[in-house]
Formats: sequence, C-alpha cells, structure tokens
Amino acid sequence: MTVQDRVIAILADQALLDPSDVTLDDTLESLGLDSMGLVETIFAIEEAFDITVPFNANAPQESGFDVSSVRSIVAAVQDLATQRA
Repeated sequence: MTVQDRVIAILADQALLDPSDVTLDDTLESLGLDSMGLVETIFAIEEAFDITVPFNANAPQESGFDVSSVRSIVAAVQDLATQRA
C-alpha cells in the first residue's frame, strides 16, 4: 500500500467514508472532519507511519504541517517518512 493509499484510508476511516469517496482535492472540511477529527487523524498517521507530525492544534496554520487538502497531507507525510528513513 502506498503512502497515498494509507493516508486516504486513515482519512476515510476518520470521516466514516469509503476510501473511494476521498479524492486528493478534498479538504478536511469537505470530508466532514472537524478539529477533533483532525487531531485523531494526526495521531493515526503518526502511528501508521511511525513518524512525529509537527502539528499544533492551537495554531494549525503555524504548525508546518499543511492540512489544506488531502494532497498536501499526503505530500507532508511522504516528506516526513522520507526524512525518517
């Protein structure tokens, strides 16, 4: 399973959707994920990829982890996983 597939599966699980319903252009809002859903998603990503996500729930726009779209989340996770390796 690719990084993209795993991230989409995590987001779909958190949003209670089928992975096929999640596109790279979706936003967390369009998936129905609120701030609590985002935090749970971050934890799930950290666990799935054994990485630490630089995310501050109190100031998400300043955290250095782009959550503006599924595409940006996939790219950020890929970068973190590459740095870890």
